[in-house]
Amino acid sequence: MPTSPATPVLPTHTDVLIVGSGPAGLTLAASLRRLGVDHVLIDRNPGTRSGSRAAAVQPGALEYLDRIGVTPELIRAGKRGRGFRLHDRERTLLRAPYDGLDTPYPFVLLASQQTTEEQLLCRLEELGGRVYRSHTYLGHAAQFPGVAATVAGPDGVLRAISARYLVGCDGVHSAVRTTAGIGFPGEAPEELFALADVRLASGDESPSGAGPGNASTTGYDDASRDDTTFFLSPSGMLLLSPLADDRHRIVSPAAPDGTAPGVAAVQRMLSERGPLKGTLRVAEVVSAATYRVQERVAERFRAGPVLLAGDAAHTHSPAGGQGMNTGIQDAGNLAWKLHAVLDMAAPEALLDSYHLERHPVAAALVAFTGQFARLANLRDTAAGQRRNGLLAAAATAPGVTDWVATRLAQLDVDYYTQESAPRDPQEPPDGSPRVGERISPLTVPASGLRWTLALPVHGTSSDGRPADRYGSGTPADKDPADRHGPLAVRYVPGLPATLLVRPDGYLAARGVPADPDDVLDRLREYLPSAASR
Repeated sequence: MPTSPATPVLPTHTDVLIVGSGPAGLTLAASLRRLGVDHVLIDRNPGTRSGSRAAAVQPGALEYLDRIGVTPELIRAGKRGRGFRLHDRERTLLRAPYDGLDTPYPFVLLASQQTTEEQLLCRLEELGGRVYRSHTYLGHAAQFPGVAATVAGPDGVLRAISARYLVGCDGVHSAVRTTAGIGFPGEAPEELFALADVRLASGDESPSGAGPGNASTTGYDDASRDDTTFFLSPSGMLLLSPLADDRHRIVSPAAPDGTAPGVAAVQRMLSERGPLKGTLRVAEVVSAATYRVQERVAERFRAGPVLLAGDAAHTHSPAGGQGMNTGIQDAGNLAWKLHAVLDMAAPEALLDSYHLERHPVAAALVAFTGQFARLANLRDTAAGQRRNGLLAAAATAPGVTDWVATRLAQLDVDYYTQESAPRDPQEPPDGSPRVGERISPLTVPASGLRWTLALPVHGTSSDGRPADRYGSGTPADKDPADRHGPLAVRYVPGLPATLLVRPDGYLAARGVPADPDDVLDRLREYLPSAASR
């Protein structure tokens, strides 16, 4: 069958073949496009999928997406949430506010996964990239130095594409993972969940006079409705989260028949598991579906030229809005490493550090969300009361709610304990961060996907801004003349030492030379590796 004029011709060769255009695949493609790495992104679906589960973009993901130019438009398309709370239907047990977080984005962005994908796709196309739609990956064979993949196009014709690297971003049932022979151990709990995006009736009653969201807050007031809230009851948990366009996301255990809930079923969930005080009435179910949770992590994130990211690498309970965000950060970790190997002559072992850094993050996440889901779904009344009492008590302990917020925001991810990190003292003597630690953009502003050399500077200009090397007081995020190929130079007041920050925002080294050319010449010394294994 001849190719239709409207059907794009699939390239026969590329450096990176990405299978799957969900958030991880789109983030990776946009990142590689910005880095100038040749790639092909295919997806078996004809368009962006609707009805997906994710509904929150955490600050950690927003920080990376800002590096590829997605965050401003994504924020405009979503709704800013104030934090996360656990509620026993009568009172708030624990509230984790985001407004004190060390990030330029001290909020959870409430937006559907479809919205996130649309913004990522828009950015990819702005950068000159594209998705080859209705192209299905069928398998691959080894072909030195990469793979030869077989792809079925929308015209039904089978085509071969040679790629130096193949990245599976094709979801829980990943064909790439299966073909590569990578195991996907874990559990698939039997409980079925319902997900519904709804519009609540206007003029709902809500109690007045409630506080801003501490352990003594009662009811579910207007302030509460800006938070993602988990209601805990003997009938099962219920998640209620606002979205843009006056919608709300509801997730709760579903009837075993697997039927997507309508207005009556969602209203029954709210009545049985939602707030006791105030009236929340469902006016419309915009979309609804059911799904089963799986808790799995791939045995390996890399097998030779094949790598996995997103749900193809890990899947877990949606509790806390972590899954999509973890996939986005997988892509952020992998993109610059592919670029370094392909275009900067970095050693192949650099790609081993992708598994060494991201696999422990995924394993810890699956454990955390699984424990949280089981805790939230306690059905025994006495056990539930003990849980609620412990949560309320924990909320009053110093630092607990800040820890919860930082964990959920994914700002606690670091690699300094991983085998890929260079040898580094646990406590640097000068108070500087450790190698592998996240560097807040509030400390060292991001420089897109460049490496960043942050140099200490003392003094300020007449208007109180940090003075740069030219004495002009130019804000640090402008850097008018301090770019050296893949390296950007920042002048930061108060730094205890020179810092070299990776393109994904993590510390590569400290105490490096102040001369950018010297740093570039020695860049290999600052790459993570698998040498310690």
